[in-house]
Amino acid sequence: MIEAVMLWNEPNNLSHWDFEVDRDWLLFGAMVKAAANAVKAENPRLTRVLGGISPIDPNFIRNMDRQCVLHHVDAVAVHGFPLDWNHWTIHEWPDKLAEIRAVTELPVWISEVGVSTFGAEEVQEFGLSRTAELLIGRAPRIHWYSLYDLPRAWPATTRHREAEGSSYYRHFYMGLLREDGSPKLALPRFRRYVPALGICQWFHFEDHRLEDAARWLKDLGVQYLRTGLSWADSTRPNAERWFDRQMSALEDFHVTVTYCFTPEESGVRPHHTSPPQRGEEFAEFCARMTRRYAC
Repeated sequence: MIEAVMLWNEPNNLSHWDFEVDRDWLLFGAMVKAAANAVKAENPRLTRVLGGISPIDPNFIRNMDRQCVLHHVDAVAVHGFPLDWNHWTIHEWPDKLAEIRAVTELPVWISEVGVSTFGAEEVQEFGLSRTAELLIGRAPRIHWYSLYDLPRAWPATTRHREAEGSSYYRHFYMGLLREDGSPKLALPRFRRYVPALGICQWFHFEDHRLEDAARWLKDLGVQYLRTGLSWADSTRPNAERWFDRQMSALEDFHVTVTYCFTPEESGVRPHHTSPPQRGEEFAEFCARMTRRYAC
């Protein structure tokens, strides 16, 4: 069942929101308020979560507060990858949570945390255990990213791709399972921490891994799952059939579904990171998906 909706993903990261167009996030703030109200009108019991931020930046949360966005959501969320991308150590996780709690009274979710096996699988093993020790009991939801490695034939959702060097390639090694579905060293250790740790697993349009992923999640004892429904994908042929298949496969979990990504024809610029020309269009998508899958 859907227990929560998340409005966008990493809005303070250039790879996911074009703040060259919306430098002060005013378009984003208006869009989220409209979407949050639309979701509440469809199902007032759903938890509405502000899109998980990366980097963890209290100034961004202050900005959302000044725009009254925080009055329209029930929780905020953060993402952290200190062993791969962030410029802080894994041991600073409690301090990073405290920075956000200092600027909002809303619950703080950890909607993505993970460690790649880019250098060695043993690094992921250590990172998983240390993350669990530091975070379990400190946040209402913790979603480990991710179950599967990203297939090498698929592009990672970043702005500059291979020009980012090793930072780009780490995206392909975040799973507890390799691309072919074989387990990595950290997988047995992950079992120790469920259900306190959930999983964040993004599924691409008509993703061939969907049913296998659901079986793995059940085998691991996962209860809490975060995934996405892409507004951009909703314009593809047979989109509703794919969305129905995806949500049906995941109905046994407590799902946080993330609404994000702008269709090219709806953006200020023709890119999935663009603010929409009309924020109401995103709100209409959120309402439609909530009505179809969470009512």
